[in-house]
Amino acid sequence: MMDKNIAWNFIFVLLIHVWSEIKLDQSASVVKRPGETVKMSCVISGYRMTIYNIDWIRQRPGRALEWIGYMSPSRIVYEGSPSTRYLSISSLTAEDSAVYFCVRHPQ
Repeated sequence: MMDKNIAWNFIFVLLIHVWSEIKLDQSASVVKRPGETVKMSCVISGYRMTIYNIDWIRQRPGRALEWIGYMSPSRIVYEGSPSTRYLSISSLTAEDSAVYFCVRHPQ
């Protein structure tokens, strides 16, 4: 049944830097069932990842933006290479259904 599925839309932010274009590219949208794991990617170009961190935020339907940097450590894993960052969330529930964004951490 479709109502048992969790729809995932991943929209990532395109940022413009004074000296160069900073670009964060999104994963494709996916649908997952409760209890499954989702892995989102954020591909970075236009600046050195050693200088800036990437944060993840989400917006659940009808709610404000929410920084998820401290979401339950038992369910969330941050990993990545110098040009790609991943966010994995395990044991999905309906509360995890949201639009997720990766953003460059402010200096």
